[in-house]
Amino acid sequence: MNSILIPELIVVLVVVLGLSLIADRSGPRLAGILSGYPTGSAISLFFFGLQNGATFASNSAIFQMVGLIAMQFFLFVYYQVSKKWNVWISSVAAIVGYFLCIGGLHLFTFNNITAVLLPILSVFLFTYLFRSIPNVTSQKKVKLTLGMALARTAPAALIILLITYIDNSVGPAWSGLFTAFPKTIFPLLLIVHITHGKSQAHTVLKNVPLGIISQVAFSITVATTYPILGIYWGTLLAFGTATLYLLSLEGFKKYQKNRLTKFP
Repeated sequence: MNSILIPELIVVLVVVLGLSLIADRSGPRLAGILSGYPTGSAISLFFFGLQNGATFASNSAIFQMVGLIAMQFFLFVYYQVSKKWNVWISSVAAIVGYFLCIGGLHLFTFNNITAVLLPILSVFLFTYLFRSIPNVTSQKKVKLTLGMALARTAPAALIILLITYIDNSVGPAWSGLFTAFPKTIFPLLLIVHITHGKSQAHTVLKNVPLGIISQVAFSITVATTYPILGIYWGTLLAFGTATLYLLSLEGFKKYQKNRLTKFP
């Protein structure tokens, strides 16, 4: 394990644990939306810049956006399989689906325009495909213990180690696609499914696409600003654009709710 991987592991584990607590206390809907925020992918792109230079990270960001299609396909496969099968069979099927999808995507050439448009179109597609899933709340009250915290973060640690190893062994195109692997969403999904049940896990799935555009905003900012501003200022600006999107999304939802309240 190299020294850069240590902070990457720490951040991802903290994020996964935090999202699981949000799912426990505020419900899987909010956890699903927030899980679309660029945490794991942002960390990977930042460390790509540190290890391989701003240009490499900028090129990887283009393919990372395209990889979001595969990430949503992962969620869709998990959803379909988990209707009839358990969490482990669903996980294996989703992982296989993800790698088949990125294998197909790697055959095509993408520019900045198509790399932005296709993930956005895919968000609308998967939002439509998940439309029938009801938003349910968590009924089971969970008291977090040290053992439970370790059990919740262990899958995330294994995933980040494996994906980071693969990232360091391939070029920027494949690295960008692998970066889109749901490093935080997948462990969260396992936690919610095992702890609260299938219906709550499906609620997480339903709401992930709503937050994914924040990853598109982050990645396109990285792709355009890293070569100009460098990785530190570029990362700061990218987080700003991603956060602005999520704040705008929640503001719009509150506006809609208030409007329905005033005009039933």
